[in-house]
Amino acid sequence: MNAQAPDAPVETPAGPGRIVLLTASHRVAPGLLSWPAWQTLHAADRVLVTDPDHPQLPYLREAGVRAEHAAPAADDLVAECAGGRTVVVLVGGEGDSRLTDGLARLGGSGRVAMPDLELLPGSYDLPGARLLDLVQVMDRIRRECPWTSRKTHRGLAKYAIEEAYELVEAIEDGDRDELREELGDVLLQVVLHARIAQEGRPEDGAEPFDVDDVAGGLVEKLIHRHPHVFGDATAETPEDVHAHWLRTKAIEKRRTSVTEGVPLGQPGLALAAKLAGRVRTAGLDVPLPTGDPLGYELLALAVRAEANGADPEAALRAAARAYRDAILAAEGHAD
Repeated sequence: MNAQAPDAPVETPAGPGRIVLLTASHRVAPGLLSWPAWQTLHAADRVLVTDPDHPQLPYLREAGVRAEHAAPAADDLVAECAGGRTVVVLVGGEGDSRLTDGLARLGGSGRVAMPDLELLPGSYDLPGARLLDLVQVMDRIRRECPWTSRKTHRGLAKYAIEEAYELVEAIEDGDRDELREELGDVLLQVVLHARIAQEGRPEDGAEPFDVDDVAGGLVEKLIHRHPHVFGDATAETPEDVHAHWLRTKAIEKRRTSVTEGVPLGQPGLALAAKLAGRVRTAGLDVPLPTGDPLGYELLALAVRAEANGADPEAALRAAARAYRDAILAAEGHAD
C-alpha cells in the first residue's frame, strides 16, 4: 500500500493572481497619488478600502475607480485573486497588521498557492511632513490638557529661556542624542506659542496669527536676506554674506541706533559682547565707560574677547564647567 502523498499547493490554470497593498501618507493632500498608483487602481479587478472613512475614498470614486469598503481576512483575499485576478487593498497610514500577518501565515504554510504580493506606496512624505503631525498634536493638547490650555505667552516665557540654555549645553557637550531632544524642546516652545497666538485672546491686544504665519514670515525673511542664493546678488565669502545681512536688516528695521534690537535681559557678558560687536561693525569710536572696578573690568574683558573673535559667555561657561569638574574631583567623585 503506497503512502499517501502530502497535500500540494493547488493552483488554477490562470495563476494565483496578485495582491497589491496600497499605502498613502496622511500628511499629503488626499487625491495626490503617484502615477503608478493610479494605473494600478484603474487596472485592478477589485479595489478594497479597509477604512470606510479613508480620506482617499471620495477621490478614488471621483476618478472612476470602483472602490468598496471591505476588510477581508487573508484567506478570503487570496481566494478573491483566484483565476489571475488583481485585488488592490488601500490600507490606512499605519498599515493593517491583521491582514499582513494573516498573509504571512498562509504563505509560510506551504499549503496555499499564494498570489504575488506587492507593497505600493501611493504617496510619500515630503521633508518636514512630521511637522504637520506636531501641529495637530499641539492643537489637541491645547484644547484638552488642563495645564496647557491655561498657559499664556507670559507664563511660558521662562521655559523658552531654559530650553535654549539646555540646547546650548547639549551643543557644548557634543551629545547628538541630547541635541536632537533639546532641538525638539525648543521647537515645542515655538509651536505652543504660535498655537496660543492663534486664539487671539483679548489680553494679547493684537490680531491672532498661527504657525503658518510664523513660518511664512520666516521664509520671506530668509529669501530677502539671501539674494546671493535666491536672487542676482553675489557673495564670495562668509564676510560678504554677513555684511549684506546687516545692511538688509538695517533697511528693514529702519533703526536709528546700533543698540536697537539688542535684548538687555540677556546675560551680562553676552550683552557686553553684543554691544561691542555692533559698535565695531558700525565703525564707531566709543570709549569704554569707567566706574565700579569690577563691572567695568568685566566689560573691558568682554569687549576685548569680542574683538578677538571669541564668545566671552561661552568662554566663561567652559571655565565654569572645568571648575565644576574640579569640585567633583575634590569631593572624591570618579570621572
